[in-house]
Amino acid sequence: MNEVPVSFPRTIHKNTYAGATTVRLSSPSHTELFLTSAPVGGERPEQVLARAAELVRESRCDIVAQDVLGLRNRNGSSTRMLADAFGDVSWPVTWIEPKEDERQGLFGTQIWGVSGVPLKRLLLNGNAAGSVFESDAARYLRLGGIVPRTASAPREEQAQDVFEQMDAHLRAAGMTFRDISRTWFFADDILSWYDDFNRVRTAFFRERSVLNGLMPASTGIGASNASGTALVAGGLAVRARHPEAGCVAAPSPMQCSASSYGSSFSRAVELFEPGLRRLLVSGTASIDPEGRTAHLEDVKSQVALTMDVVHAILQSRAMDWEDATRAVAYFKYSRDMSAFLAYREEKGLAALPVLSVCAEICRDDLLFEIEVDALKAGH
Repeated sequence: MNEVPVSFPRTIHKNTYAGATTVRLSSPSHTELFLTSAPVGGERPEQVLARAAELVRESRCDIVAQDVLGLRNRNGSSTRMLADAFGDVSWPVTWIEPKEDERQGLFGTQIWGVSGVPLKRLLLNGNAAGSVFESDAARYLRLGGIVPRTASAPREEQAQDVFEQMDAHLRAAGMTFRDISRTWFFADDILSWYDDFNRVRTAFFRERSVLNGLMPASTGIGASNASGTALVAGGLAVRARHPEAGCVAAPSPMQCSASSYGSSFSRAVELFEPGLRRLLVSGTASIDPEGRTAHLEDVKSQVALTMDVVHAILQSRAMDWEDATRAVAYFKYSRDMSAFLAYREEKGLAALPVLSVCAEICRDDLLFEIEVDALKAGH
């Protein structure tokens, strides 16, 4: 580890627009942008993407990675929409399709951008699969859009291939799987093979010595993709460049460890450096302290418990909802979004930077799941 001079001051500015939220993190070495753009008032997908592109241009940042969630990419139509809005798309894009028709309004895009430091792309078959940059305290690698190379292979082999690709990109960036702090796995027909996926993940983590190190935060959701593969994945790896930087698992005050029921991930991970802490909360659902699904067939209670669990994690790290930079809410049925909207209204969370998507949750009796990222400046 190379010690480098670090200036402590970091500032965070949040702006809310109609249909979009931007959070800007300013550091002495660079600036980061976290952007969420979602439909309002029946907006079409091209309007949502165009708004995001305009805000990126105004920020004068380079895009590290982009997620496009809840849009069906029929014959490349949405890919063309993306190109129309952004021009040459040279960054990693993770794209998942909706469980139900996107006319329900559960779609949008989220973007991580950076300015002030060089950004290196990692390519796979000519397409960007990762972006690497270094701040004054850490090296960051964001992977996205990782799909199996053979869609006809058995699903477990496709999952193994995805992990091996992620590992190769990590090594190309001078990192290993022990540097991974966050993963996303969007599995087609997840309910029929989630146990198989977990076995592949745990075995791979054991081989790469992840199980006896930091278990990454993670989201595992059921969603299809335009490539027709069993899986599309993303990840975030961080390697400290300063002795006061690093990452730790953040346990949930209200839930047991996910490893107690066979899933190899942490409930949350905190990244820290002088003057800044980042909290990455895994996909969280209505699960009781014994690991059982709580509030069967009661979406209002599932939403309330899930949000209470996430709030408890935030508060355990001296954070709150106002510190959230991005969130994704997943609904098994689009009709249940009304329960989430009512909860946000009741709790004063209308400004939460959240994207809502209709997708399959990893248990058949779970109706809602949410993931959250948060930032806190200061010591």
